[in-house]
Amino acid sequence: MAGRGSFIESFPLFGYDLKDYDELFTEKLDLLLQINKQEIVTWKGKLRPSIPGRGVYPRPIQAALPLWLAVGGTPASAVRAGKLNLPMTIAILGGAADQFVPFVNLYRKSAKDAGHDPAALQLAVSSQFYVADDATRAADEFYPSYEVLMNRVGGERGWSKMNRPQYEYLRKSGPLMVGDVQQVVDKILHQHELFGNTRFLAQLVTGYIDHRKVLKAIELFGTRVAPAVRKALSQPAVPVV
Repeated sequence: MAGRGSFIESFPLFGYDLKDYDELFTEKLDLLLQINKQEIVTWKGKLRPSIPGRGVYPRPIQAALPLWLAVGGTPASAVRAGKLNLPMTIAILGGAADQFVPFVNLYRKSAKDAGHDPAALQLAVSSQFYVADDATRAADEFYPSYEVLMNRVGGERGWSKMNRPQYEYLRKSGPLMVGDVQQVVDKILHQHELFGNTRFLAQLVTGYIDHRKVLKAIELFGTRVAPAVRKALSQPAVPVV
């Protein structure tokens, strides 16, 4: 996955200027796509030295790496992914999922306008995740790690502190996939109904959760959540009368 990232602290570390944020990504993505297509690369840009017919190694074992664009909701990112006919992954970390429907529509429209087949596009949705046998226990076990993560990032960016009511809103009405098996299945299926996505990526946040419980969450995801989602999606939709 290639994405611009939501953290900007690395710009001064690598000697980049933040005003070049978009142009840097555009250039680097173009170079990455060329490297992925061919062994000997001739490339010229503004923000890094040119490459005059050099080989880039090691090569992938397959013909080309399966590259996805990872995005967070910037419309220009959806347009870029669509025009380039690249698979796209959306990180849905806040707000209601249906707010991203216009974003996905823009992705498919941009692909169509560029002469690509929107029906052939790959789309993934990524959300933070934790599942347990009991919904209340899942919420209680996940919250300490999530609170620390959000308040550490928020402290760097001047956000207000995360609290339990905010967390419960994100868990029940927002994008957090935290609950029992059926709750998580229902949320994944709801997202698929909205987006028609081909993949779901579950992000574990594990700092204060016992390792055995983390392994149990992974087991539940693999043995109960995923099979239930696959079964539901393999069945034809029931017509509404």
